[in-house]
Amino acid sequence: MPEIVVLVKQVPDTNARIAISGDAVDMSGVKMVMSPYDEFALEAALRHKEAAGGNVTALTMGGAGADKVLKDAKAIGADHIVRLDHEGWLDSNALQAAIAAAVTELGAEVVYCGKSAADTGAGSTGPGVAERLGWASVSNVVGLDFAGDLHALCPAEGGNARVHVPMPAVVSCDKGDLKVRKPNVRGIMQAKKAAVDVRAAAVGASTVRVVGCALPPAKPAGKSYEGGAAAADVARLLREEANVL
Repeated sequence: MPEIVVLVKQVPDTNARIAISGDAVDMSGVKMVMSPYDEFALEAALRHKEAAGGNVTALTMGGAGADKVLKDAKAIGADHIVRLDHEGWLDSNALQAAIAAAVTELGAEVVYCGKSAADTGAGSTGPGVAERLGWASVSNVVGLDFAGDLHALCPAEGGNARVHVPMPAVVSCDKGDLKVRKPNVRGIMQAKKAAVDVRAAAVGASTVRVVGCALPPAKPAGKSYEGGAAAADVARLLREEANVL
């Protein structure tokens, strides 16, 4: 029976208003949630367990505040929840190396993750972890079949491609047909009592550093026109400024 690890990340709510304080993002008062694509990865991991048995371990990296996303994963159905204890920002190299070391320690045979995180959108974690482990990697997965071997459905030119995925493997999930299940009352109660397995993170030095943060420039105010007499001006602006005609 496979040992299954699903990577989950705590990110700002996608509806939250982001503010800059000094050279950094001000996270005070921002609601934190599980990155949406990681929800699809969790669903995929649970389906894998249901088809082939095994255990699902939800893994994240962060401080104590990141326990919430692990509890959320536990409420939905994860068997174990593990946090690599580390505060502060890491670049992709350091982060992926630490995750790969933890996956090896956990004895995983397959890792599921979201195709990208809602805060950075880099999409490098799945392939980067696979590279460090020397495993197969498949990304943008929109469907899975666990009959016999692992097969993934991925977007391809003109439709979808059905891909055989040899294990061990890292699978990066998109939405597709992976409808996320909701926690039930029993799962929520079990999650409240569950202990987080906190482990030291094998963190190397970051080779990239953030030197500043800035919001994008504000969009210019919109223009409104009334009456048929303005039709010519509207058509000209759509053609010359909006480039839609």
